[in-house]
Amino acid sequence: MTPPVFLVETGALAADLIRLDGPEGRHAAAVRRIREGETVDLSDGLGLRARCEVVEVVGKDTLLCRVSERLDEPEPRPRLTVVQALPKRDRGELAVETMTEAGVDVVVPWAAERCVIQWKGDRGAKALAKWRSCAREAAKQARRARMPEVTEPVDRKGAAELLAAADLAVVLHEDGAERLSTLTLPETPHDGGIVLVVGPEGGVSDAELTAFDEAGAVRALLGPSVLRTSTAGVAALSILQARTGRW
Repeated sequence: MTPPVFLVETGALAADLIRLDGPEGRHAAAVRRIREGETVDLSDGLGLRARCEVVEVVGKDTLLCRVSERLDEPEPRPRLTVVQALPKRDRGELAVETMTEAGVDVVVPWAAERCVIQWKGDRGAKALAKWRSCAREAAKQARRARMPEVTEPVDRKGAAELLAAADLAVVLHEDGAERLSTLTLPETPHDGGIVLVVGPEGGVSDAELTAFDEAGAVRALLGPSVLRTSTAGVAALSILQARTGRW
């Protein structure tokens, strides 16, 4: 079984003996009950991972960890970005959690025209913080050394700009002429990566589709059934991970 992952600041990873304290140390010592002699991975969430042996447990919130190996994991290519329409209730957090487990690199909250909820003021700030916390915890659970980025929310214009800059821009849509599993992928990816749009339960509006078409996006199907907005992203990512060779 792979070692559990805990997050530390980048600078801390340069030491041969690392002190894991604060919330991460408390989680390791009191919740996970990590003990002396066990192996843990400490990461900065930016690709740097230190494999360590726990040499001492101090109280209920601190581990002293001796580094045995350091790994600097490169950013995977092509970068996979999902523009995720805002779902109702806790389905947004479910989408972020499962997409993180499936290896998404960037999640972009999208205030689509037909979203039932809209992020405004304090409510929006709290919702965004929940998405980011969910991504962080899911990445640790998945033993990832790179945390996915959850950006500030975008509107139609912002989503279209992301699509225009992509090496491949895809809008999941039931009227797509081709399936995602057979879509031609870019032969020489650049920094734009693959950007995938997952619409709301009410569907992508005509105005949004026009803007995305003009940005160069293609419409693609997942399959014969229509998935919910909270599950379409992870299904699409699974296809792209396999097709791009990242999996």
